[in-house]
Amino acid sequence: MSERRRGPAKVGDALADMLSGSALGARIARAEVLGHWAAAVGPQIAAVTHARAIAENGTLTVSVKTNGWVQELSMMERSLVAKVNKSAGTEIVKRIRWELYR
Repeated sequence: MSERRRGPAKVGDALADMLSGSALGARIARAEVLGHWAAAVGPQIAAVTHARAIAENGTLTVSVKTNGWVQELSMMERSLVAKVNKSAGTEIVKRIRWELYR
């Protein structure tokens, strides 16, 4: 009887254990990337864009105000992907899909 009885687990720890490795946990991790967009790209780009969704394959969909910005941002895609991933602390974004605001 040398085993010690542990106290109750913290709710946050129990949820983290449950979500790690689960499909829901992966969806939450992808959704968190959306919150990093504005800080990662800076105020000028954030003012004319909105990160809308991220697919399972790592494609981040971003709405853009004008065609001119779409062209400019398309040329910056590699560096923007790197900035968002660095801000999020994970290599979750693989590419960006640009679309005009509707």
